[in-house]
Amino acid sequence: MSTHKSTDLPPSPRRVALASAVGATIEWYDFFLYGTAAAVVFDKLYFNGLNGPAAQFAAFATFAVGFFARPIGGLVFGHFGDRIGRKQMLLLTLVIMGIGTALIGLLPTYDSIGVWAPIALVVLRVLQGIGVGGEYGGAVLLAVEYAPAERRGFYGSFAHIGVPGGLVLAAGAFSLAGLLPGEDFLAWGWRACFLVSIVLLGIGAYIRLSVMETPEFAKVQERKEISRIPLKDLVAEQPRPLLLGMGTRFIEGFTFNLFSVYLLAYVATNLELPRAWALDAIIVGAAIGVVLVPVAGALSDRVGRKPVYRVGAWLGLLFAFPAAHLVQTENRWAISAVFIVGLGAIYGIVYGPLAAFWSELFDTRYRYTALSTLYQVSGILASGLTPLIAAWLVTKGEGTLWWVAGYNVLVAAISLICARFLPETRGRGLDREDLDPELERREPVTV
Repeated sequence: MSTHKSTDLPPSPRRVALASAVGATIEWYDFFLYGTAAAVVFDKLYFNGLNGPAAQFAAFATFAVGFFARPIGGLVFGHFGDRIGRKQMLLLTLVIMGIGTALIGLLPTYDSIGVWAPIALVVLRVLQGIGVGGEYGGAVLLAVEYAPAERRGFYGSFAHIGVPGGLVLAAGAFSLAGLLPGEDFLAWGWRACFLVSIVLLGIGAYIRLSVMETPEFAKVQERKEISRIPLKDLVAEQPRPLLLGMGTRFIEGFTFNLFSVYLLAYVATNLELPRAWALDAIIVGAAIGVVLVPVAGALSDRVGRKPVYRVGAWLGLLFAFPAAHLVQTENRWAISAVFIVGLGAIYGIVYGPLAAFWSELFDTRYRYTALSTLYQVSGILASGLTPLIAAWLVTKGEGTLWWVAGYNVLVAAISLICARFLPETRGRGLDREDLDPELERREPVTV
């Protein structure tokens, strides 16, 4: 039965896009707090039984755990998002994220409870991963499935604002906390950043409760075409777009986590430069990303999803070695330029068109599952393992970033090749008949 009544007045696409952006920003704030803390705090409080690089490596390993948990959240919430609806799953993921983040802020240290501290930290990181794993697909579809066809790139990109927006809030919170004396920062300053999540949870829940179910999902309900097992139908009907879409995710996830997590730690730990240099630049770069993501999304409505995406991916490839050189100069302004270009220009341009591009590839019956699977499964390598891989490559490069730059080039090349073999989706409808021809020959699974 449809969730819409004849007397309902559906919210405007602008209002829905704003709700998607605010909710996503809050959830990503929670998730990225951990990455920032892993780079500057957790090695000192939860892995202080280890020495130097080993403690940093352990902290990054727990950061990666969240990415391994994200596919679980994506599959579970994607399944029920395709069967029950987008809105209910978005509210539930918000609650899971908020609770998990607040509990990290209350967690005793290694010196207080010993080995139980890092164990509990990993458990809460898993909870965060499950929450954000289920959130992504729903936030994107909330914006895309409400948007008019000719503006899906623009409105869909609002869900993607949550990533750089969440990073701005997370880095900003840590930057403010970092103004405290060192002992106060380690004692309670960083915890305040996590505990703020309770307030943000209330704001996000209020905003998302004001939005109805998406029109596209309501159509599927009315036609009684709900998929019994969305993942099964996805893999059977559209495996190629799923795999190639994962490839296009590679440069996006790598870029974000290289600049926002690993290079932050590299500047503060390996180069022993002030942490504020990197944090301040991250805030500026991510703020530029907040602006460029919708600009790139809007541009994709005019020239196509693939041309805009390719420009960003090529920038990522060409900037790899200059970025390594500039960081290694140990000059504050050169380092700042790297973060600003990476998180602002490159990431903003790559990420902007992807919400609409990925959504338009898949059938509504399993679109939540498709986006969750594409984003979260590929995110293990593309995002979660990036700091670990970069740390390992730096040891191979005797402390330099040249091997990391080479890996950056490889990642960008893979993403560009995958985009080459995907169709341009601008102007494509979201109904079954508008997708790949092979779908037209299959009968929908009905309940």
